[in-house]
Amino acid sequence: MKGVIVNYRRGRRTMHGNQMIVTFEGVDTKEKAAPLLGKTVVWETPAKKRIFGKVSKVHGNKGAVIVRFRKGMPGQSIGSNVEIVEKEESKKKTTKKK
Repeated sequence: MKGVIVNYRRGRRTMHGNQMIVTFEGVDTKEKAAPLLGKTVVWETPAKKRIFGKVSKVHGNKGAVIVRFRKGMPGQSIGSNVEIVEKEESKKKTTKKK
C-alpha cells in the first residue's frame, strides 16, 4: 500500500525529526486507518538507502497516521512516497537496495 509523507509531527515550538504524518491512498477515516497500526513502512532515499518506520497511531479524523522512523528524516522526504512492507523484509541487516 502506498502513502505520502505530509509533514513532521510537530507542535507550535517543537518538531519531532523521526516522526512523520503519513496519508495512505484509500484511507479517509480513522476507522479505516486503525488496521494499519503496527505495520512497517519504508522510505527510500534518492541514494537508494531504505529507512524503516512503524505506524504508531492515528492522527486526526481523516485517516492520517503517525509513523515513527528509526532515525531522523530529512526535509526532502516531505511529499515523497512510502510503502508498507512485510516484516521479514524490514529485518534484513542491509539497508542498501541491490
